[in-house]
Amino acid sequence: MKPDPNLKWIITVMLLVQLASFYLVKDLDWKWVIFWSYVFGSCLNHSMTLGIHEISHNFPFGHHKALWNRWFGIFANLPLGVPYSVSFKRYHMDHHRYLGADGIDVDIPTDFEGWFFCTTFRKLVWVVLQPLFYAFRPLLINPKPITSLEIINTVIQIIFDIIVYYVFGVKSLVYMLAASLLGLGLHPISGHFIAEHYMFLKGHETYSYYGPLNLLTFNVGYHNEHHDFPNIPGKNLPLVRKIAAEYYDKLPQYNSWIKVLYDFVMDDTVSPYSRMKRPPKGNEILE
Repeated sequence: MKPDPNLKWIITVMLLVQLASFYLVKDLDWKWVIFWSYVFGSCLNHSMTLGIHEISHNFPFGHHKALWNRWFGIFANLPLGVPYSVSFKRYHMDHHRYLGADGIDVDIPTDFEGWFFCTTFRKLVWVVLQPLFYAFRPLLINPKPITSLEIINTVIQIIFDIIVYYVFGVKSLVYMLAASLLGLGLHPISGHFIAEHYMFLKGHETYSYYGPLNLLTFNVGYHNEHHDFPNIPGKNLPLVRKIAAEYYDKLPQYNSWIKVLYDFVMDDTVSPYSRMKRPPKGNEILE
Protein backbone atom coordinates (compact mmCIF):
# COMPACT_ATOMS: atom_id res chain seq x y z
CA MET A 1 0.00 0.00 0.00
CA LYS A 2 1.39 3.37 -1.02
CA PRO A 3 0.38 6.20 1.36
CA ASP A 4 -1.38 9.34 0.21
CA PRO A 5 0.79 12.17 1.61
CA ASN A 6 -1.59 14.80 0.22
CA LEU A 7 -4.07 13.83 2.93
CA LYS A 8 -1.96 15.63 5.53
CA TRP A 9 -2.25 18.93 3.70
CA ILE A 10 -5.89 18.55 2.67
CA ILE A 11 -7.02 17.76 6.22
CA THR A 12 -4.87 20.54 7.70
CA VAL A 13 -6.41 23.08 5.32
CA MET A 14 -9.90 21.81 6.21
CA LEU A 15 -9.16 22.32 9.89
CA LEU A 16 -7.84 25.84 9.31
CA VAL A 17 -10.92 26.74 7.27
CA GLN A 18 -13.15 25.55 10.09
CA LEU A 19 -11.12 27.61 12.58
CA ALA A 20 -11.66 30.65 10.37
CA SER A 21 -15.40 29.93 10.35
CA PHE A 22 -15.38 29.97 14.18
CA TYR A 23 -14.20 33.56 13.97
CA LEU A 24 -16.72 34.50 11.28
CA VAL A 25 -19.78 33.20 13.16
CA LYS A 26 -18.90 34.37 16.67
CA ASP A 27 -20.92 37.61 16.44
CA LEU A 28 -23.80 36.43 14.23
CA ASP A 29 -27.41 36.11 15.37
CA TRP A 30 -28.24 32.63 16.60
CA LYS A 31 -30.40 31.84 13.58
CA TRP A 32 -27.41 32.46 11.32
CA VAL A 33 -25.11 30.43 13.54
CA ILE A 34 -27.40 27.43 13.08
CA PHE A 35 -27.93 28.21 9.39
CA TRP A 36 -24.20 28.26 8.61
CA SER A 37 -23.54 25.25 10.82
CA TYR A 38 -25.88 23.24 8.55
CA VAL A 39 -25.07 24.80 5.19
CA PHE A 40 -21.28 25.01 5.57
CA GLY A 41 -19.92 23.64 8.83
CA SER A 42 -21.79 20.37 8.51
CA CYS A 43 -20.25 19.64 5.12
CA LEU A 44 -16.77 20.34 6.44
CA ASN A 45 -17.20 18.32 9.63
CA HIS A 46 -18.77 15.34 7.88
CA SER A 47 -15.97 15.46 5.34
CA MET A 48 -13.51 15.51 8.24
CA THR A 49 -15.00 12.31 9.68
CA LEU A 50 -14.26 10.69 6.34
CA GLY A 51 -10.77 12.14 6.43
CA ILE A 52 -10.45 10.39 9.80
CA HIS A 53 -11.69 7.25 8.05
CA GLU A 54 -8.75 7.57 5.66
CA ILE A 55 -6.43 8.12 8.62
CA SER A 56 -7.78 4.98 10.33
CA HIS A 57 -6.40 3.01 7.39
CA ASN A 58 -2.98 4.66 7.92
CA PHE A 59 -3.06 6.38 4.53
CA PRO A 60 -1.40 9.72 5.46
CA PHE A 61 1.88 8.27 6.81
CA GLY A 62 1.69 4.57 5.95
CA HIS A 63 1.50 1.47 8.15
CA HIS A 64 5.13 1.77 9.25
CA LYS A 65 4.22 5.00 11.07
CA ALA A 66 0.96 3.86 12.63
CA LEU A 67 1.34 6.02 15.74
CA TRP A 68 1.89 9.11 13.59
CA ASN A 69 -1.48 8.38 11.99
CA ARG A 70 -3.13 8.08 15.43
CA TRP A 71 -1.77 11.48 16.49
CA PHE A 72 -2.79 13.02 13.18
CA GLY A 73 -6.27 11.58 13.68
CA ILE A 74 -6.49 13.30 17.06
CA PHE A 75 -5.46 16.54 15.32
CA ALA A 76 -8.11 16.06 12.59
CA ASN A 77 -10.67 15.35 15.31
CA LEU A 78 -10.41 18.84 16.83
CA PRO A 79 -13.09 20.72 14.79
CA LEU A 80 -15.64 17.93 15.41
CA GLY A 81 -16.00 18.91 19.06
CA VAL A 82 -16.28 15.36 20.44
CA PRO A 83 -13.53 12.70 20.76
CA TYR A 84 -13.93 10.19 17.97
CA SER A 85 -10.81 9.34 16.01
CA VAL A 86 -9.04 6.75 18.16
CA SER A 87 -12.19 4.77 19.01
CA PHE A 88 -13.35 4.86 15.39
CA LYS A 89 -10.09 3.24 14.29
CA ARG A 90 -10.58 0.31 16.68
CA TYR A 91 -14.17 -0.40 15.68
CA HIS A 92 -13.71 0.27 11.98
CA MET A 93 -11.09 -2.43 11.64
CA ASP A 94 -13.63 -4.90 13.07
CA HIS A 95 -16.12 -3.71 10.46
CA HIS A 96 -13.72 -4.62 7.66
CA ARG A 97 -12.56 -7.94 9.10
CA TYR A 98 -15.95 -9.16 10.32
CA LEU A 99 -18.52 -7.38 8.18
CA GLY A 100 -21.99 -8.03 9.54
CA ALA A 101 -20.80 -10.22 12.43
CA ASP A 102 -23.39 -10.07 15.19
CA GLY A 103 -22.00 -8.49 18.35
CA ILE A 104 -18.77 -7.41 16.64
CA ASP A 105 -19.60 -5.11 13.72
CA VAL A 106 -21.12 -2.09 15.47
CA ASP A 107 -22.22 -0.67 12.12
CA ILE A 108 -25.15 -3.10 12.41
CA PRO A 109 -28.19 -1.50 14.12
CA THR A 110 -29.40 -3.02 17.38
CA ASP A 111 -32.54 -5.16 17.53
CA PHE A 112 -34.32 -2.26 19.23
CA GLU A 113 -33.49 0.08 16.32
CA GLY A 114 -34.83 -2.41 13.81
CA TRP A 115 -37.98 -3.08 15.83
CA PHE A 116 -38.85 0.49 16.80
CA PHE A 117 -37.80 2.59 13.80
CA CYS A 118 -40.03 0.79 11.32
CA THR A 119 -42.49 3.47 10.16
CA THR A 120 -41.90 6.41 7.86
CA PHE A 121 -41.85 8.96 10.67
CA ARG A 122 -39.75 6.84 13.00
CA LYS A 123 -37.22 6.11 10.26
CA LEU A 124 -36.95 9.85 9.66
CA VAL A 125 -36.25 10.35 13.37
CA TRP A 126 -33.66 7.57 13.20
CA VAL A 127 -31.87 9.30 10.33
CA VAL A 128 -31.86 12.61 12.22
CA LEU A 129 -30.44 10.93 15.33
CA GLN A 130 -27.94 8.75 13.47
CA PRO A 131 -24.85 10.36 15.03
CA LEU A 132 -26.14 9.49 18.50
CA PHE A 133 -26.77 5.87 17.56
CA TYR A 134 -23.31 5.59 16.02
CA ALA A 135 -21.81 7.07 19.18
CA PHE A 136 -23.59 4.90 21.75
CA ARG A 137 -24.19 1.65 19.83
CA PRO A 138 -20.61 0.36 20.35
CA LEU A 139 -21.06 0.69 24.12
CA LEU A 140 -24.06 -1.65 23.94
CA ILE A 141 -22.97 -4.12 21.26
CA ASN A 142 -19.22 -4.49 21.65
CA PRO A 143 -17.74 -2.46 24.51
CA LYS A 144 -13.94 -2.43 24.56
CA PRO A 145 -11.49 -1.53 27.33
CA ILE A 146 -10.52 2.13 27.18
CA THR A 147 -6.98 2.70 25.92
CA SER A 148 -4.50 5.41 26.86
CA LEU A 149 -4.79 6.92 23.38
CA GLU A 150 -8.56 7.23 23.79
CA ILE A 151 -8.03 9.07 27.07
CA ILE A 152 -5.52 11.37 25.38
CA ASN A 153 -7.95 11.93 22.50
CA THR A 154 -10.66 12.92 25.00
CA VAL A 155 -8.47 15.21 27.10
CA ILE A 156 -7.06 17.03 24.07
CA GLN A 157 -10.57 17.44 22.64
CA ILE A 158 -11.94 18.89 25.89
CA ILE A 159 -9.03 21.33 26.09
CA PHE A 160 -9.63 22.40 22.49
CA ASP A 161 -13.35 22.91 23.14
CA ILE A 162 -12.56 25.07 26.17
CA ILE A 163 -10.13 27.13 24.08
CA VAL A 164 -12.80 27.63 21.39
CA TYR A 165 -15.22 28.82 24.07
CA TYR A 166 -12.80 31.30 25.64
CA VAL A 167 -11.29 32.59 22.39
CA PHE A 168 -14.38 32.75 20.16
CA GLY A 169 -17.34 32.45 22.52
CA VAL A 170 -20.32 30.19 23.01
CA LYS A 171 -21.73 30.75 19.51
CA SER A 172 -18.62 29.32 17.88
CA LEU A 173 -18.71 26.35 20.24
CA VAL A 174 -22.36 25.69 19.41
CA TYR A 175 -21.59 26.14 15.70
CA MET A 176 -18.88 23.49 15.92
CA LEU A 177 -20.99 20.94 17.80
CA ALA A 178 -24.10 21.62 15.70
CA ALA A 179 -22.08 21.19 12.52
CA SER A 180 -21.16 17.67 13.62
CA LEU A 181 -24.64 16.74 14.85
CA LEU A 182 -26.47 18.15 11.82
CA GLY A 183 -23.89 17.02 9.30
CA LEU A 184 -24.08 13.41 10.43
CA GLY A 185 -27.88 13.37 10.65
CA LEU A 186 -30.42 14.42 8.02
CA HIS A 187 -27.90 15.70 5.50
CA PRO A 188 -27.16 14.83 1.85
CA ILE A 189 -23.71 13.47 2.68
CA SER A 190 -25.19 11.21 5.36
CA GLY A 191 -26.79 9.18 2.64
CA HIS A 192 -23.56 7.20 2.51
CA PHE A 193 -24.32 5.62 5.90
CA ILE A 194 -27.34 3.89 4.39
CA ALA A 195 -26.09 3.51 0.82
CA GLU A 196 -23.05 1.47 1.81
CA HIS A 197 -24.61 -1.71 3.25
CA TYR A 198 -28.41 -1.50 3.50
CA MET A 199 -29.95 -4.16 1.29
CA PHE A 200 -32.36 -2.38 -1.00
CA LEU A 201 -31.81 -5.37 -3.30
CA LYS A 202 -31.67 -8.85 -1.81
CA GLY A 203 -28.37 -10.57 -2.37
CA HIS A 204 -26.32 -7.37 -2.56
CA GLU A 205 -24.70 -6.40 0.74
CA THR A 206 -22.41 -3.55 -0.34
CA TYR A 207 -23.12 -0.76 -2.84
CA SER A 208 -21.05 1.97 -4.45
CA TYR A 209 -22.05 5.56 -5.15
CA TYR A 210 -20.52 7.36 -8.14
CA GLY A 211 -21.99 10.85 -7.74
CA PRO A 212 -20.32 14.25 -7.25
CA LEU A 213 -20.31 14.17 -3.44
CA ASN A 214 -17.33 11.83 -3.64
CA LEU A 215 -15.33 15.02 -4.16
CA LEU A 216 -16.16 16.05 -0.58
CA THR A 217 -15.85 12.62 1.01
CA PHE A 218 -12.49 11.18 -0.06
CA ASN A 219 -14.30 8.85 -2.49
CA VAL A 220 -16.04 6.92 0.29
CA GLY A 221 -18.81 6.28 -2.23
CA TYR A 222 -16.55 3.77 -3.98
CA HIS A 223 -17.52 1.33 -1.28
CA ASN A 224 -17.37 -2.00 -3.08
CA GLU A 225 -13.92 -1.01 -4.23
CA HIS A 226 -12.93 0.06 -0.71
CA HIS A 227 -14.00 -3.21 0.89
CA ASP A 228 -12.30 -5.23 -1.83
CA PHE A 229 -9.07 -3.25 -1.45
CA PRO A 230 -9.05 -1.59 2.01
CA ASN A 231 -5.34 -0.75 1.73
CA ILE A 232 -5.82 1.51 -1.29
CA PRO A 233 -6.33 5.22 -0.48
CA GLY A 234 -9.61 6.82 -1.48
CA LYS A 235 -8.00 8.95 -4.18
CA ASN A 236 -7.09 5.77 -6.12
CA LEU A 237 -10.43 3.96 -5.85
CA PRO A 238 -11.76 5.44 -9.14
CA LEU A 239 -8.72 3.85 -10.80
CA VAL A 240 -9.62 0.51 -9.23
CA ARG A 241 -13.08 0.79 -10.74
CA LYS A 242 -11.60 1.72 -14.12
CA ILE A 243 -9.21 -1.23 -14.13
CA ALA A 244 -11.95 -3.69 -13.16
CA ALA A 245 -14.85 -2.00 -14.96
CA GLU A 246 -16.17 -5.31 -16.25
CA TYR A 247 -16.79 -6.30 -12.63
CA TYR A 248 -17.85 -3.10 -10.85
CA ASP A 249 -20.01 -1.61 -13.59
CA LYS A 250 -22.33 -4.62 -13.45
CA LEU A 251 -23.05 -4.23 -9.74
CA PRO A 252 -26.01 -2.21 -8.38
CA GLN A 253 -24.90 1.37 -7.75
CA TYR A 254 -26.18 4.78 -6.68
CA ASN A 255 -25.84 8.23 -8.17
CA SER A 256 -27.71 10.18 -5.48
CA TRP A 257 -27.36 9.92 -1.72
CA ILE A 258 -30.39 12.18 -1.32
CA LYS A 259 -32.51 9.62 -3.16
CA VAL A 260 -31.09 6.89 -0.93
CA LEU A 261 -32.27 8.80 2.15
CA TYR A 262 -35.69 9.41 0.59
CA ASP A 263 -36.13 5.78 -0.43
CA PHE A 264 -35.03 4.52 2.98
CA VAL A 265 -37.57 6.69 4.80
CA MET A 266 -40.46 6.18 2.37
CA ASP A 267 -40.03 2.51 1.37
CA ASP A 268 -41.98 0.29 3.78
CA THR A 269 -39.85 -2.72 2.86
CA VAL A 270 -36.62 -1.10 4.09
CA SER A 271 -35.68 -0.40 7.72
CA PRO A 272 -32.69 -0.62 10.07
CA TYR A 273 -33.29 -4.38 9.85
CA SER A 274 -32.27 -4.32 6.18
CA ARG A 275 -28.72 -5.45 6.86
CA MET A 276 -26.88 -8.72 6.42
CA LYS A 277 -26.11 -10.14 9.86
CA ARG A 278 -23.89 -13.17 10.45
CA PRO A 279 -23.26 -15.19 13.60
CA PRO A 280 -19.68 -14.80 14.83
CA LYS A 281 -17.44 -17.76 14.04
CA GLY A 282 -15.84 -17.74 17.47
CA ASN A 283 -12.26 -17.26 16.29
CA GLU A 284 -12.36 -13.49 15.80
CA ILE A 285 -9.33 -11.50 16.91
CA LEU A 286 -10.43 -8.10 18.21
CA GLU A 287 -8.27 -5.07 18.93
